[in-house]
Amino acid sequence: MSDDAPSPAPAARLRGLLPDLAPWRASADFRRLWVAGLITGFGSFLTFVALPVQMKELTGSVAAVGAIGAVELVPLIVFGLYGGALADALDKRKLILLTEAGQGVLSAVLLVNTLLPHPSVWPLYGVAALASALESIQRPALDSLVPRIVAHEHLPAAASLNSLRWTVGGVTGPALAGVVVAYAGLGWAYAADLATFAVSVVLIVGLAAAPASHEAAKPSLRSIAEGARYAWSRKELLGTYAIDLAAMFFAMPLAVLPFLADELDAEWSLGLMYAALPAGALLVTLTSGWTSRVQRHGRVVALAAALWGLAMVAAGVVDDVWLVLLFLVVGGGFDMVSGIFRSAMWNQTIPDELRGRLAGIELLSYSVGPQLGQVRAGGMAAWTNVRTSIWAGGALCVGAVGLLALCLPKLMTYDVRTNEHALRMRELRRAEDQAAAEAA
Repeated sequence: MSDDAPSPAPAARLRGLLPDLAPWRASADFRRLWVAGLITGFGSFLTFVALPVQMKELTGSVAAVGAIGAVELVPLIVFGLYGGALADALDKRKLILLTEAGQGVLSAVLLVNTLLPHPSVWPLYGVAALASALESIQRPALDSLVPRIVAHEHLPAAASLNSLRWTVGGVTGPALAGVVVAYAGLGWAYAADLATFAVSVVLIVGLAAAPASHEAAKPSLRSIAEGARYAWSRKELLGTYAIDLAAMFFAMPLAVLPFLADELDAEWSLGLMYAALPAGALLVTLTSGWTSRVQRHGRVVALAAALWGLAMVAAGVVDDVWLVLLFLVVGGGFDMVSGIFRSAMWNQTIPDELRGRLAGIELLSYSVGPQLGQVRAGGMAAWTNVRTSIWAGGALCVGAVGLLALCLPKLMTYDVRTNEHALRMRELRRAEDQAAAEAA
């Protein structure tokens, strides 16, 4: 090669940053799930925006709108745990299909109620509670299905691609929903959500059957307790749950963003503030090719959670609205980094017969934390002020993550190349793939 020949290094480095598409290319079932999730994600954001808008129109009460979150919380906790037990004991494909169809029926209920001459309030609360229950049942089945349909070495890439799907919806979904609700009306929003569920049901029907493992326990309180004992015995897993809960409880700022926009005399920026966190997550997922080359996942989980807290400290201290938006984007990116590696640790080390129950515990760790964080942020803002609520919450997050890292050394020493649970799952998958190849 001559001295003046172009170097391939920059192009190679760029390709190394792009998302790893290996799971997409290798697994038709993964492609179906990914596309179905993308489509229903847009529809769900339509209802996410339309439901509180309709509640506001019908009641004119801030408390009535806030009560939507309250009626969603109990089903989330109860059915998240029980849904994990169901995912281990039943065919995951059937469970996903039934819950997806059920959510479509709930969208139809909202549509019918909206078309009535005098829409009622109680169906809105009923649908919110039932939708939370169905999603809590479905999510462990979805999470526990991924390690079955994706090769063991491709699981970090699958986590990145699933995060990409979520962040694309998180950035564009609310904006699209706002336009539909404002210009087309609530009925069209609910009708579009119903249509997305119909498409996703067709896609899910094409998935291969995913029967329960022979070792799976029947769904019961005893089986749920068995999953909890296993999680407690795995201190590196316990660390991922605890760090995520701490990060979301102490540093999630969403509840006070409207007041922060007012303090900065930038009411116009509120929509950008809400979009900034998922925008940061989207930037990470679009450049997530590097994640497949990381081996010490536990250290990255802790470091990224601490940096998320520091970003919130900065967002609470600075006075310029554009700097606030920048630090919110940075924080969203670090939160996504932590999430990608938490998911990789879960998927690469948890036995198939326990995967659903552990996915139920994971659901609680990343769903309950943000909701409790809203209470923390609002309460601290009322006690002190908005800016203190944000920066002090970030500082508490950093301190909590550091303390957890010291108390859970197995999390910090976790290495996917040497961890006994990861090695066992890798060998099991290799044996299963070899047996399937011989049978074919």
